[in-house]
Amino acid sequence: MMELLSDPQVWILLLTLSTIEIVLGIDNLVFISIAVSKLPSEQREFARKFGIAVACITRIALLLTLAWLAGLTSDLFTVAGRGISVRDLVLLLGGAFLVVKGVLEIRELVLGDHDAGDPSGKVATSFAMVIAQIAVIDIVFSLDSVIAAVGMAGDYVPVMVAAILISVGVMLLAARPLGQFIDRNPTIKMLALAFIVLIGAYLIAEGLGLHIPRGYVYGAMGFSALVELLNLWAKRRAMRQVLPH
Repeated sequence: MMELLSDPQVWILLLTLSTIEIVLGIDNLVFISIAVSKLPSEQREFARKFGIAVACITRIALLLTLAWLAGLTSDLFTVAGRGISVRDLVLLLGGAFLVVKGVLEIRELVLGDHDAGDPSGKVATSFAMVIAQIAVIDIVFSLDSVIAAVGMAGDYVPVMVAAILISVGVMLLAARPLGQFIDRNPTIKMLALAFIVLIGAYLIAEGLGLHIPRGYVYGAMGFSALVELLNLWAKRRAMRQVLPH
């Protein structure tokens, strides 16, 4: 362990892996914020922290099964002349889940559908479903980053675990402000749901062997976010001019 701490390359590797985990964890934060917004306000903070803790455990569990992950590219069966691996199945199923989830949430926002009924029963079910969704989607989101980390770090498992813990710490700090910002701005929530659908489509394409550079996806998301921020800025300036000083 002391040899690792004294090696400058290990520190550079830790910084690189931590940056990758944090950047790839942004879309996970968006999903967590959307998921916990379905719960009553008094339960959101606990669900947010608990969900991130579960996500941390699932990500480390993936990391500690590197021997199994190394064989994910082996074909299980063939469809239309193309081999399908475990990794492809995870990406396809996870992408389909994101697309369906995002579309249903967008439909609810547009139509204003809200289920009526016993709140207590709904809260218990919704809390369990929210945590389960966060755990499942973190597996999907972290699969590529874990595989990339394995390729970069090789046998440095402690370094990879440390990078995950650092990224989870950043998520814990950023989750609440991000969630509150999305709650205060419904149009941001719609944009975030559109991002979820886009990411789902990207995962499906990857599962089908259609490799799309991540830069294109994040570039489109960044441009859309910039346009939305300009809209929010213009809206607030207009409100300041209308309100009496």
